[in-house]
Amino acid sequence: MKKIFLILIGLIAFTACDDVIDIEQPGILTSDKAVQSVDDFESTLLGVYARLDNTTEILFNAGFTDEMSLGLVNGGQNILLLGQQLTPASGFSAGLWSSYYITINQINKLLQAGEALTVDPADQAEYNEIRGEFLAIRAYCHFQLLTYFSTDLTDDSALGVVKLDIIPGPTQFLPRNTNGEVYEFINQDLDEAATLISTQSERQFISRDFVTALRARMAAYRGQYTLADQYATTLLNSYTLTNPVRYFNTFDDSDDSGIIFELERTINDNFDNQATGGGGWAGSLFAFGGSTIDGSPFMELSRSLFNSIDDADIRKTRLVDPTSRIDPNYATASDPKESDVLVIRLYPGHESQPLMNDIKIFRVSEMLLIKAEAQIALGNLPAAATLLKQLQDNRYASPQPLANFGSAQAAYAALLNERRKELALQGFRWVDIKRLGVRANTTIDRDAIDCAFNGVCTISNTDHRFTLPIPLGEIDLAGDILQQNPGY
Repeated sequence: MKKIFLILIGLIAFTACDDVIDIEQPGILTSDKAVQSVDDFESTLLGVYARLDNTTEILFNAGFTDEMSLGLVNGGQNILLLGQQLTPASGFSAGLWSSYYITINQINKLLQAGEALTVDPADQAEYNEIRGEFLAIRAYCHFQLLTYFSTDLTDDSALGVVKLDIIPGPTQFLPRNTNGEVYEFINQDLDEAATLISTQSERQFISRDFVTALRARMAAYRGQYTLADQYATTLLNSYTLTNPVRYFNTFDDSDDSGIIFELERTINDNFDNQATGGGGWAGSLFAFGGSTIDGSPFMELSRSLFNSIDDADIRKTRLVDPTSRIDPNYATASDPKESDVLVIRLYPGHESQPLMNDIKIFRVSEMLLIKAEAQIALGNLPAAATLLKQLQDNRYASPQPLANFGSAQAAYAALLNERRKELALQGFRWVDIKRLGVRANTTIDRDAIDCAFNGVCTISNTDHRFTLPIPLGEIDLAGDILQQNPGY
């Protein structure tokens, strides 16, 4: 029934900025006017769901690191991104910052409007569920911002982002909070959400399992590995790791096994269009018309990622379309752009719409990888090896050998390699090198052919560009109130 209310979102107009020229005109449908009942409260929640997207993260992680390279019909797309050019004026920083803060600001307005409602006892459970979902989304948005704009996610005293728990005035600028302050706020939201939400699992709407998955990821990123192990284990006890066939079908949207939460994409929704790095079909981040060689691929899978995956691994079959041209002698080919074309088909499309697929945010395989990471950090390397083998056994047609790690560094390197394959083109690679690159002695790994056009093949895993800059527009408005990250 929730999907029916999506038609109402076009009726809800919220002010997206607090500029002094943004004067409220007579007749505008503000949050307090829009929320007159619990049904209205639910409709506005669906409007917030309709804002959520992570194609910006997918494109940034893929292009800045080593997941994609120039495609067959590239006409200059993503050249600066592949060149690892990152400044306070970069669109990726501005896009991430503004999209999440606009969503948070809308949630704050709607929570305030919801608090003014007189709720019938018969509607209280529904109201609680809606409020809990708002809080969980606000927590998720704050954590996404921390992930990209904090220099060190494990340091509570490091500068984080702005904790936005108020509706700021038109000339009110807020300083950055510490990581610890933002984490505390996120946990407060998740604690309350967990008491309000009654739904245990639901793929396309916030549930208790979403809250647990977010806690698991946040605990791992934060270095709180006992908690990370606990939360990941809870979910691993409730979900089944997908076998090769079901894994493959997951990305066609024909099988929902192994998915804890995803963003639904459907015909005529807000994202039913070509992606521009700020929303749209995920597959159109890489091709114009489809996920085959005839679909005008302007970006391709990187050779280094392709080479890192065994031919018997179903993940290679899922990532690379069979219409691709695979040249085993690509390194010495006279024109490898023509002879070696690795067409991406992770997002082939569904509902008869090429390139449009649901976007997976939390999957059970990530929880297994989080548990393996926790075991390494806690000193149990054999347990980590067993967990990685469990994932590999479910990506091959036959059981795989059990690794024997001689050091924590070797285990982290294996973990990072497994995350690279399992979470490819899903918005993780840059984040993972930022978090684990030093521990694994690993950084961006581009094949010579991937960076031949510009000579930009790698950077140090301690480079300042593993933290995004605060957007120039925000710095210009806030001045000294908003501190820039080092190196920019």
